[in-house]
Amino acid sequence: MRSTFTGAAGAYRFTLLAGAACALAMPTMAFAQDAETEAAEPEVGNEIIVTASKREQTLQETPIAVSVTSGETIERAQIRDVLDLQTVVPSLRVSQLQTSSATTFIIRGFGNGDNNFGIEPSVGVFIDGVFRSRSASAISDLNMIQRVEVLNGPQSTLFGKNASAGVISIVTKEPQYEFGGQVEAVYGNYNQVFLKGEVTGPITDNIAWSLDGTYQQRDGFGRIVNLDSEINDRDRWSVRGQLLIEPTADIKIRLIGDYGKIDEICCQTSNLVVGPLTAGAVAAVGGQFPSDFFSFDNFLNVVPFNENENYGISGQVDWSFGNLTLTSITAYRELRNAFIQDVDFTSADLTAEGRNQGVDTFTQELRLTSDFDGPINFLLGGYYFDESISQDSFLTVGEDLRDFAAFQAGSPLLPANAPGAQRIAVGNQVLAGAEAGLGLTPGSIFGGDFLSTERFAVDNTSWSVFGTVDFEPVDGLVFTGGFNYTDDKKDFLIDFNALDPLANINLVDRFITLASGGAVTNRAQFQALPAANQQALLGLATTACPPGVSVGCNPFLGLAPLQFQTPFPDVPNIVEPGRTRDDKLTYLLRVAYEVSPEINVYASYATGFKASSINLSRDSRPLVSDYTPGPGGVLGATARSPGSTFAAPASPIINAGLATPNLSTGTRFAGPENAEVYEVGMKAQWDGFGFNLALFDQTIKGFQSFAFTGLGFALQNAGQQSVKGFEFDATIQPDPSLVFTFAATYLDPVFDSFPGSVLGDLSGQRVGGIAEWSLRTSATHTLEIGDDGTTLVTRVDYAHDSSTPINNGLPTFNRALGNTQIFEREVNLVNASMTLALSNGVEIGAFARNLLNDLYILTNFDGVAQAGTVSGYPSQPRTYGGVVRFKF
Repeated sequence: MRSTFTGAAGAYRFTLLAGAACALAMPTMAFAQDAETEAAEPEVGNEIIVTASKREQTLQETPIAVSVTSGETIERAQIRDVLDLQTVVPSLRVSQLQTSSATTFIIRGFGNGDNNFGIEPSVGVFIDGVFRSRSASAISDLNMIQRVEVLNGPQSTLFGKNASAGVISIVTKEPQYEFGGQVEAVYGNYNQVFLKGEVTGPITDNIAWSLDGTYQQRDGFGRIVNLDSEINDRDRWSVRGQLLIEPTADIKIRLIGDYGKIDEICCQTSNLVVGPLTAGAVAAVGGQFPSDFFSFDNFLNVVPFNENENYGISGQVDWSFGNLTLTSITAYRELRNAFIQDVDFTSADLTAEGRNQGVDTFTQELRLTSDFDGPINFLLGGYYFDESISQDSFLTVGEDLRDFAAFQAGSPLLPANAPGAQRIAVGNQVLAGAEAGLGLTPGSIFGGDFLSTERFAVDNTSWSVFGTVDFEPVDGLVFTGGFNYTDDKKDFLIDFNALDPLANINLVDRFITLASGGAVTNRAQFQALPAANQQALLGLATTACPPGVSVGCNPFLGLAPLQFQTPFPDVPNIVEPGRTRDDKLTYLLRVAYEVSPEINVYASYATGFKASSINLSRDSRPLVSDYTPGPGGVLGATARSPGSTFAAPASPIINAGLATPNLSTGTRFAGPENAEVYEVGMKAQWDGFGFNLALFDQTIKGFQSFAFTGLGFALQNAGQQSVKGFEFDATIQPDPSLVFTFAATYLDPVFDSFPGSVLGDLSGQRVGGIAEWSLRTSATHTLEIGDDGTTLVTRVDYAHDSSTPINNGLPTFNRALGNTQIFEREVNLVNASMTLALSNGVEIGAFARNLLNDLYILTNFDGVAQAGTVSGYPSQPRTYGGVVRFKF
């Protein structure tokens, strides 16, 4: 049973109402300042005691927004992993995209970093107080969960590692001194098998242990038709061991070691629009492609795979002396992630992408917390973070890529109704002629093994000091001030190799060299020419030849759309040091007042910060301040020919002699995010009824926008992005056996300033992908059968996100159409479960997720090297099954 409240500031869930919620297992929207709040049994009535802000308080007294989903709710609702949490938390959105490990967490419309290990997530994920720096290390199946907390808005004064948009905190159960545990088995459609178990018990009077694990396997709900293989399957397992050591009444030590592995075929992709290159060139080389978006049919030339290993150890020590508690959390973690994927998403053998990534992270947190009876209490902490990231990646040259390119090269020379085979034959003649004219080896254009190979590395160290002070001059009135000072350093390396010979030739400059009879072979020689001669040569070199014409124009410019991956300088170099240095002081001011025992109000102002992020992608090119391309370029989804390097104006890159052929600008990194949020809230609770209302105005200056451009990823700072809204939640319990919950979030997100986006000036536009309304509601009924404690728990919940544009457009498809035909998404999910819990510990149940089989678009993107095509990821279809559980 669950209540699905989410509050931006002050919203919470009521778990125990009228003494019946323990049986109902309804999650609570808690107000907590920290990922380590611990729910205890209620002292009286419906009070819930938590150690928010590192001291015991009731949820009613703690004026910070955090949505808490209990472990029992996760169990009853068959929530497997963090992807499913969004069905109970309306301010949270979670998306799995390109691979099993590419997951984006978004809170109140802010979030990024799903597909680039160089980007720190705006939403931080903590498991047992340990920061998981990349979403790929936080996607294991949920097991032995005490609760999951989702904190909305910037969190800095009680988290050493800043998160500018919010925090997801997963708290697992501690070992117990009484032997016990549970085992669970699930079988569902798509041959889903899910097994999990946990066992705990004492070793001595002051040492306890626990061991838990999960195993999940499921057939894919998609099918690669031409390869007779499934896609979007599940194949993962995890194990975790814990020791709880309490040598004295004042010292508690908790040691945790865990390992998780994923080996899956992902992800289901289809086409929303089939463009002319897909329909023409792909078909001409014998390729097939999906056209019915929700058919779950795929056509690929290779079965993709994603292997992910995530493991680590942590130790937490809590030492209480007098009215003070000293806490230390030390952790070391490793993440290994590898995948190969057919990124053109057709059965034609065009190109595939591979990555091999590693992340090693060490963290240390120290915290001193007071628990005085007087009017003042405080928390003071320090945090250290040390991380190393490595990535080797590549793009292949498939066997059909040359003919695919030839189709494009031959098309302008033939009538519109010419067959594909003829276009390929004529195009191959064009390519052969170009190779001869450019001095290339015959057959060398798209004749190698790789389009590009890359090596990226980042070393990141940061430290911070943080704390809060609470001052209560009179009973019920509390003033809080908090601060965080963070110092962050990143050093990065980029080694990029563009391997196709055509990509390494500037088509404008090569024409100038040929037209000058070989007299001009570099920029210095061109700049030495009289201005009139420069203009004459540029006039010819930047004029593309129409079909059938080869005089008075540049016949090579028609090849520009085939320059897929062009070179750029490696980093560090004498212009680009390959480092970022950031520091920031953030703070919190809050006042809270208990109007009556049933009603609390509060108001707060908080700031947040996230350090610079590094663009570990093929768009990691020099900043515009370091290089200005010359005239005559042809840029687009399938072209990176930015114009003459000979005629490029002076710039730091030019002056240092670092310019490479076809050099264009991009983003090596994005600067810091700076967040601020104003919140006012009211919390009220009576027997059988409670509600919360929170209003907020949140802004992030320099939001790190990350967009796929058709060939790579653009990382850039938006000037300012803001969201205004409110969150309301309520719980009604008309009878001890029946609970209704309702939660609503309204968001109005706007790009206040974003003039340089990949879609042009977005200033003043609503931010795409963020639903205006998100609703979560549930009904839970508990029927007692007999007098021995046997119960039948039935629950139904509904999640709705209003129709909204998926994004603000696509860099290729929508810009060509003037930003029209933008696709939308609307979510309507119904989940249901029924569990018969016998008094002997055996439970038998059935469940269905997405009961009505509502399908929608998760997100979409420009077809890779296929102008006019729009691809996307569909949502998961209906799943259902049965469960048997035994608790002992």
